[in-house]
Amino acid sequence: MALKRGLPSVGVHRNRSSEFRLPILILVSFSVLAPLVFFVGRGLYISDQNGVLWGYSRQNVNWRERLALQSVRYLFTKEVIDVVTTSTADLGPLSLDSFRKGNLSASWKVIGVETSVEDNASSQSNQKATDLKQEISQVKEGKVLDDDHSHETSAKTLRRQLRDNRHEKRAAELVQQDDEATVKLENAAIERSKAVDSAVLGKYSIWRRENENDNSDSTVRLMRDQIIMAKVYVSIANLKNKLDLQQELQIRLKESQRIVGESTADADLPRSAPKKMKAMGNVLSKAREQLYDCKLVTGKLRAMLQTSEEQVRSLKKQSLFLSQLAAKTIPNAIHCLSMRLTIEYYLLPLEKRKFPKIKNLEDRNLYHYALFSDNVLAASVVVNSTIMNAKDPSKHVFHLVTDKLNFGAMNMWFLLNPPGKATIHVENVDEFKWLNSSYCPVLRQLETAAMKEYYFKADHPTTSGSSNLKYRNPKYLSMLNHLRFYLPQVYPKLDKILFLDDDIVVQRDLTGLWSVDLHGKVNGAVETCGESFHRFDKYLNFSNPHISRNFDPSACGWAYGMNIFDLKEWKKKDITGIYHKWQNMNEDRVLWKLGTLPPGLITFYGLTHPLEKSWHVLGLGYNPSVDKKEIERAAVIHYNGNMKPWLELAMTKYRSYWTKYIKYDHPYLRSCNLSE
Repeated sequence: MALKRGLPSVGVHRNRSSEFRLPILILVSFSVLAPLVFFVGRGLYISDQNGVLWGYSRQNVNWRERLALQSVRYLFTKEVIDVVTTSTADLGPLSLDSFRKGNLSASWKVIGVETSVEDNASSQSNQKATDLKQEISQVKEGKVLDDDHSHETSAKTLRRQLRDNRHEKRAAELVQQDDEATVKLENAAIERSKAVDSAVLGKYSIWRRENENDNSDSTVRLMRDQIIMAKVYVSIANLKNKLDLQQELQIRLKESQRIVGESTADADLPRSAPKKMKAMGNVLSKAREQLYDCKLVTGKLRAMLQTSEEQVRSLKKQSLFLSQLAAKTIPNAIHCLSMRLTIEYYLLPLEKRKFPKIKNLEDRNLYHYALFSDNVLAASVVVNSTIMNAKDPSKHVFHLVTDKLNFGAMNMWFLLNPPGKATIHVENVDEFKWLNSSYCPVLRQLETAAMKEYYFKADHPTTSGSSNLKYRNPKYLSMLNHLRFYLPQVYPKLDKILFLDDDIVVQRDLTGLWSVDLHGKVNGAVETCGESFHRFDKYLNFSNPHISRNFDPSACGWAYGMNIFDLKEWKKKDITGIYHKWQNMNEDRVLWKLGTLPPGLITFYGLTHPLEKSWHVLGLGYNPSVDKKEIERAAVIHYNGNMKPWLELAMTKYRSYWTKYIKYDHPYLRSCNLSE
């Protein structure tokens, strides 16, 4: 029994010991795990807190950065900010340390270099000390690593490459801009060279080298210089009795003159020219050794210059004489046309010589034109240009007056070429019986011996050849030129009439002139005065008391050629009587020279209403610089001057305005060889 009781007691003791081990294990595990959990949890909390703080600080930095950038814009120029922005984009944010390390871009400008040398040296020494301290501190803390050093080196290399790339790109842009500017300048120079008229500039144009060989006339000029010096030495040799040398010079002189001739360029010279030039040079060298005397040579050259000037003056007079003669003669082709038309006219039956619409000649509601001419072709251009530019040609009436020599031709031309729906009528001035010497002072003066001598004597003692020829112009003898002072007598039933010269071209409808208010004046005309020309003192003799007492020398002149006349006011103010009065006073030509403009200025003094200049543009017969825009805007263009469009003297640049109103394929024109 006792043994059985012992075994259970041992089991009891074992159960009790196992019950005490479990709490101990739990306690030990808790004591070990609790600190571990504590430290791990604290670490996670700290990392989360650091993340939150870093995000907050990042936002704070961004806000401060924006505020700083706004302030910087007011402190630095746009170029500096662009550099900073570029560096930031390429290498990350800039810091003061990067500036202290001398990593500034080459595009930054250093201002005040002279005053900052010492500061630069001290800053370098301070920088070295600072870098040394940083390295020591980094060594002590164990933070200096080879990887960081290699990273810094690669960053510097990258910055240098980016900086070089920017410099190359900027240099390429500048080169491209320079090339573009050069191309623009070259194009502009080419355009200017195209606008230069080589005919005006002549052989010595500054543009010649672009189109011709250099010194293309150097040989010609040298030979002409040799000819001049040879003439000088020939004269000196004659004075010093050097007959052999004189003869040799004369031989070479004739050879050079024959070779040069009218040549203006080296290409015009014969092949023997260089040889002859060399021979002349040898003779001139010989003459210089034997004959040269500075005083004699200078005197001979001066005498030659004076002789040349006299020759130039004589040639100018001759040229003026010939130009006046050419301007007053009728070309053979126009004379041929007039003769052929005259023959055809007088071969017509009488019933076929009449123009239609005779009743329109006195209709005051129509637009009437007065044209006095002895040139068939010129009159046809005036009529054709007026009709072609008229809005309603049927309302236009042309009153033509010519002389008996051209009466048949003028009639025949317009019978063959009627002006469309317009009305036309031709009269003969010699059939105006009322226009005689007892009524007209000009006709009476032409019958005097003094006037006949003035007009027909070849050598007038008081005037030069050119002026004498000018004032002996046949137009001053023709009553067609003076008929403009008798318009109310020629057309007694008209109230207004437009007077046209035969050297004009109409380019616009002229009916607006009839509605111009002349304010009680008689004559409507375009004034021609400038600052100092085309005023009364240029036409009238103000040394005569009759002129000086009645007229203002600075009064503005006006132009004949296109004039609108109020014939009712003309009759009231007796314009023809005023003209007769002054014409009688000028019988001995002391008030003005011959012509119709001076007596016109006197007769219509204070009675002329100025028209707009665009109605009438003058100068196409003498002025080569009339503005093209003015010509194209003008209602009437006037070839006043000697260079009439039907003459060979005409200026080519203006002739097309006239020729476009002529049909050169007309059988009569072709038969007389009339062409553009």
